Amino acid sequence: MRRRIVLFVNVSLDGYFEGPDHDLSWHRVDDELHTHFNRELARMGGFVSGRRTHELMASFWPTADQDPAADGPTAEFAGIWRDMPKTVFSRTLDHADWNTTVLREVTPETVAGLTAGPGGDLSLSGGELAAAFLAQDLIDGFRIYVHPVVLGRGTLLFRPTEHPLPLTLTDTRRFTNGVTLLHYARGGPSPLD
Repeated sequence: MRRRIVLFVNVSLDGYFEGPDHDLSWHRVDDELHTHFNRELARMGGFVSGRRTHELMASFWPTADQDPAADGPTAEFAGIWRDMPKTVFSRTLDHADWNTTVLREVTPETVAGLTAGPGGDLSLSGGELAAAFLAQDLIDGFRIYVHPVVLGRGTLLFRPTEHPLPLTLTDTRRFTNGVTLLHYARGGPSPLD
């Protein structure tokens, strides 16, 4: 059975996954939300990201649990991140540490190779990489965490497209900090139905 590609992404209410200059300071990740992320991501079969996201993660998570000030969810995710198989799509990296495979191009063939492997579904992260996957219709599920903030500018998650992508809402969850999870599966009624 083929593994699915599931996009995990935090967005502002107006659809930005990052503010100007890659700003993420508006994220409202508290213990409840972080514990939820840990539970969901620990069940995945691997993490798939672009170079920038991978380097950001690799600059912090390998040793985050060694900081005496690290809270429980942070320390827990450090272990999840280190142990999880990772794939990074990059045209410039020749090698990446921490159980990571480097692939050059997002193509249906490379993604088919990833999804044919054993294990659970694959967590996709990074807005630029998500756009490349979306352009080729390679995302099976969307876990969109909407933060209660309007940024007004930054980098939009969804870019203009010629072809609508029908989705089916499979679950929602509201966290006490105001973040709302919208969980979609690919497919659904045609917008013309």
